[in-house]
Amino acid sequence: MPRAMLKDTSNNRRRIRTGRERKHKGKQKRKRETDPERKERERERERERERGERERERERGERREREKRRERERGEEREREREEREREREREEKRERERERERREREREREERREREREREREEREEREREREERREREREREREREREREREREREREREREREREREREREERGERERERERERERGERERERERERERGEREREREREERERERERERERERERERGERERESERERERERERERGRERGERREREREREREREESG
Repeated sequence: MPRAMLKDTSNNRRRIRTGRERKHKGKQKRKRETDPERKERERERERERERGERERERERGERREREKRRERERGEEREREREEREREREREEKRERERERERREREREREERREREREREREEREEREREREERREREREREREREREREREREREREREREREREREREREERGERERERERERERGERERERERERERGEREREREREERERERERERERERERERGERERESERERERERERERGRERGERREREREREREREESG
């Protein structure tokens, strides 16, 4: 059987795929479209499948032709038998008419000779009896010949039936082999699909782990940013405190300066 005919035709292509699977299939398709050797192999498989289809069509045509020829031969045989029976019937009717004519002729002659040929009539009766016996014997012989011919015909029919049975047996064996081949192909396809599902599960698991690691790194980065924000806020708070302290120092200096200024003014006025 051509390899192209063994290709799995299951409906796994109609299964609903995720976005990642569609993307992966698209990449595979683009990869196939850029692989000349794979394209050539696909064209070769297609040509092989077409050759296999033409071969099966030719075989079906030959089987139909053989069946037509056998049917035609059987029809011709039945027609010959019918013609033979018709000829036999006509010959029998002709013999019957001939016997009837002879009988009437002999009856007429016996009537004419009855009185003067009584003794001869007895002899004639005996002769007729012998003739009838011979005719019966000939008829029996013809019947035996016809029976032998019928037996030969039955034997030929039995041989044709045996041939048909052998043909049917060959066809059953071929169907069985094709069925076994389809079963093997189905099992190979199932194993291939199982390997594909296992690979996809591995891909999904690795993708999930990668995403988990990415989320962990993102959480770590977030904690680092949070820590830096807290550090900046604490530094800002310390800076504001120093600024307030400097402001209070300036205010105290200004108060002391004003106090000294008032003190000088009192001394000058005193």
